[in-house]
This record gives sequence, structure tokens and C-alpha cells, in this order.
Amino acid sequence: MEELLTEFVQDLPIYLLLVVIAVCIVVLGKGADVLVDEAVTLSIRHGISKVIIGATIVSLGTTLPEVMISLMSAINGKPDMALGNAIGSVICDTGLILGLATLCGKVPINLYLMRRQGLLCLVLGFLVIAVCLPFSNLSSVFVGGGRFPQIIGFVFLGLLAGYLWASVHWAKNVREDFGVESHEKGSTAVIFVKILIGLTLVISSSHLLIHAVEETAIRAQVPQSIIAATLVAFGTSLPELVTVVTAVRKGHGELAIGNVVGADILNILLVAGASASVTPGGLLASGEFFTLIFPAMIGLMLIFQVSTFICKTHLTKSTGIALLGGYAVYLLLSSF
Repeated sequence: MEELLTEFVQDLPIYLLLVVIAVCIVVLGKGADVLVDEAVTLSIRHGISKVIIGATIVSLGTTLPEVMISLMSAINGKPDMALGNAIGSVICDTGLILGLATLCGKVPINLYLMRRQGLLCLVLGFLVIAVCLPFSNLSSVFVGGGRFPQIIGFVFLGLLAGYLWASVHWAKNVREDFGVESHEKGSTAVIFVKILIGLTLVISSSHLLIHAVEETAIRAQVPQSIIAATLVAFGTSLPELVTVVTAVRKGHGELAIGNVVGADILNILLVAGASASVTPGGLLASGEFFTLIFPAMIGLMLIFQVSTFICKTHLTKSTGIALLGGYAVYLLLSSF
């Protein structure tokens, strides 16, 4: 599939590339509209918190690109890329996407859920660092790095099942103001089909958009190192970005924050777990993970968690600026 898309955009003249980019942006926006609207309809119809819907159904869908790319990287003998994509996506989701969301509109905080899912996310962040540590030779961790064992991959997949079960339990204990009843016609099955259509539009258009922009950048003689550090890393998180910003602008900030937290948890448990489980030697965590990548992940998670306890009702723009600032520092340090 990747090769076909690459060949497709390479054969297009520059003016058609620009048309493809424009069409992808329109389709991406429409897909996000459908996804958010139907997710909210599902939430209202069944009395399920929008945070839970965002953290499970929506985040499972928008995390698919990370799952596929990390799995293929692991299977093709690039386990360092698999783990890097998983943790890098957590950093991007928490720093860039959540930071932008707070600047685009109101992002309410459900303390019951944030003190469970949010703290779970932070605990998992420390856990993934712990399992990668080379306990037999800790003095070499900042140079030689460590490894995410295959057996832990299966453990993480088991924890994923527990997380999904817990989410259902938490949903029963959440009281949320759902406003007016949903008058949209159609069964729950129809709503799920529409959600699937929205996800398909978002993911497919994001994928084609990144290929088209990458090819345009190459023709504009942008250095490959810049392309790799920006477009490729940013591409897999684009579905979350568009979905979150759309949700906030439509006044459904609960769905947005649920999507980010859920995606972070899934990136650790599903993306890293599944990738490790198909790699006999486990996933390599180079020294850079311990000197920069892991600290950046924990730092951004702590900014978010502390903000939820301080703000209590909704994330402030100060939180957004702090998250974006932390993400900018991470990008700056990673370029050296």
C-alpha cells in the first residue's frame, strides 16, 4: 500500500499534487465532522460520557495508523522505530495536540475520570520506562539504552483488555449533562457505521495528504532530514489532531480530552505491546530514549496531570502554552 501511494504521488505533476492536497484537507475536515457528530450522538443516546467515548471508540480508531506503522516496523526488523513511533505519538498527542486543543476552545475536565484514566496514563508511562531498563547494567543506560522484552508485550496486551473493561465500569459511574436528547434517526448500528465511515475518511485522507505533502517538499528541495523529523513523525498523529480540534470547536471538549488520554494509553499498551509481542528480541530502546524521549513523555504527562488538579473544571490556555512550550523544547533538543 505504501509503495502504491508513493508511486501514485510521484507520477503526478505539481499542479495535481496541489489539487490532491486541497481535496485531502476538505475530506479530512468532513470526515472529522462526521466522526465527532456521530460519537456525540452515541454518547447522548446511550448516556455514556463523551470522555469515555473519546477514550475508547474514537481513540481506538485514530490510533490505527500508529498500530499499523509500528507493527510493520517491528515485523520488518526495525524495532527501534516501532517503540519510537509509540512513545513519540504520546509526546505529540499530549504536547502538541492537547496544547492546541486548549487554545482552540474550552476543554472541560471530568475529575472522576481524569483521576483514573489520567493517572493510569502516567503510571503506564513510568512502567514502560521501567520495563526497558537494563537492570543487569544500569550504568550503561544513557549510552547503550535498554530493551522492551517480548514477554512484556503480551503483558501489556493483557493490561489493554483490563483497561477496556475498566472503561466500561467507569462509564457506569459517570454523571454528565447530556443536554437535549438526540433526535437523529437510525439504530445504534447505523451510528457505528457512520463512525466507521468518519474514521476511514480521516485516516485515509491523512495518509494520502502526508504522502502528497512529502512529495511536494521533495520537489521543493526541502532536506530529507527535515521531512523525516516533521512530516513523517507528525503524519501518524494527524487523525487525532483533526478529530480533537474539531471536537473542541464544536463544543465537545470532553470528547477531545478523552481522545488524547485514550490514545496515549493505547499507544503504550496496544502499539508498543503489539509491536513487542511480534518481535522475538523485543523492542530496542536506544540511549536517546533515556536521555530525551522518555523524560519528554513524563514531563508533558506531569504538566497535564498537575493542570487537571489545579484547574479542576477545565484546562486553561496557560496549560496549553505550557504543553506547547514543552513540545517545542523537545523538538529543539531532538534536532541536536
